[in-house]
Amino acid sequence: MPELPEVEVIRRGIGPHVEGQRIIDATVRNPALRWPVPLDLGQKLGGLTIGKVTRRAKYLLFDSSEGTLILHLGMSGSLRLLSPAALAPPEKHDHVDLVFDSGMVLRFRDPRRFGALLWETGDVMRHPLLAQLGPEPLTEAFNGDLLYQQTRGRSAGIKQVLMNSRIVVGVGNIYANEALFRAAIHPVTAAGRIGARRYETLAQAIKEILNLAIEAGGSSLRDFVNSEGNPGYFQQQYWVYGRTGRPCRKCGIPVSHIRQGQRSSFYCPYCQK
Repeated sequence: MPELPEVEVIRRGIGPHVEGQRIIDATVRNPALRWPVPLDLGQKLGGLTIGKVTRRAKYLLFDSSEGTLILHLGMSGSLRLLSPAALAPPEKHDHVDLVFDSGMVLRFRDPRRFGALLWETGDVMRHPLLAQLGPEPLTEAFNGDLLYQQTRGRSAGIKQVLMNSRIVVGVGNIYANEALFRAAIHPVTAAGRIGARRYETLAQAIKEILNLAIEAGGSSLRDFVNSEGNPGYFQQQYWVYGRTGRPCRKCGIPVSHIRQGQRSSFYCPYCQK
């Protein structure tokens, strides 16, 4: 599933090309995504000019004077920005095209159809999908003190807590594993037992890992590509994720693997306590 770095990479890739551009059509070939795509999306969007393209958690927000298009990539979604010269006939999983007066086409592809395109005319931050989200991890609002305060009395393992979007958004499975290794914290450690100083280290580790991933173009484990169709390369820098049994890059002890809440956790039993 595309996580925060992958979504941010896409936002940075498409933003300069669609901001300030007018939509002349929105073609919906298959509305049956996680939530039905409005069949009249073309009528709603036609003639509107995109203001800013922003991100909230893993949601992309296309702002206009009449409302906001909310887009989520789901588990297998991708966005491709196609010039008139590169425009090819849509394939089976190419569900929606946004056509701009510049001739550029933004094509949404989603083989597993867990993504979403929704239209909101009110305050988009009050939308049910966004209203209860926690702070963005790359902002000043997210820090060790916030993590410390939010985890008092919590017995759940810290990795599971980091993936709670009401605590902090966008720290998916890959980056939670990597940040915990960087902060030398075992993923099953009860969140309520971690002290303020270690949480400051962890908050900084999360910021560093996410920024490194963005700089590397995200992670391509299955089919993630950016808006130009290129994969990310952060998977080449993993310290523990997906490295079960291989020597820890820091100490040489084999990396261990467990299951937490139906998700895989990877850690070094020597480096992480």
